[in-house]
Amino acid sequence: MAELRRMPATTSTGECVFCAIGSGRAPAAFVHEDDDFVAVADLRPVTTGHLLVLPRTHHADLASLPAGAGARMFTIAQELAAALRRTDLRCEAINLFLADGKAAGQEIPHVHLHVIPRFAGDGFVMRADWRVRSREELTEVAEKVRAAR
Repeated sequence: MAELRRMPATTSTGECVFCAIGSGRAPAAFVHEDDDFVAVADLRPVTTGHLLVLPRTHHADLASLPAGAGARMFTIAQELAAALRRTDLRCEAINLFLADGKAAGQEIPHVHLHVIPRFAGDGFVMRADWRVRSREELTEVAEKVRAAR
């Protein structure tokens, strides 16, 4: 089973590795660059063509990323997903994956969005308790989220 893997969160000088990439102080294979975002080929890909979309400025988590920037990050990911499908890389499908916090698997405290080409038998799986929940439980969850907005 392939899984998202550990990589150092900082450079040898203690700088956030994704800030260093975004500023050009660390090497990367860029597939997108604009004033606010970069997208790079992942150093340790789940599958060939695995990309990361990173804001150039440091935002540790999704909550600290301005809403407009979050929308732009997903727009870039959508454009890159379409580009991956046009390449000759093996890509039958795409996963967008954003881990927000350690318990979700975020290893580098700089918000980033994975764009992962997928194909049958690639070995990447997410395991969970996928059982159907009761209508009462779903209603209770919905009420709590609505109240917290």
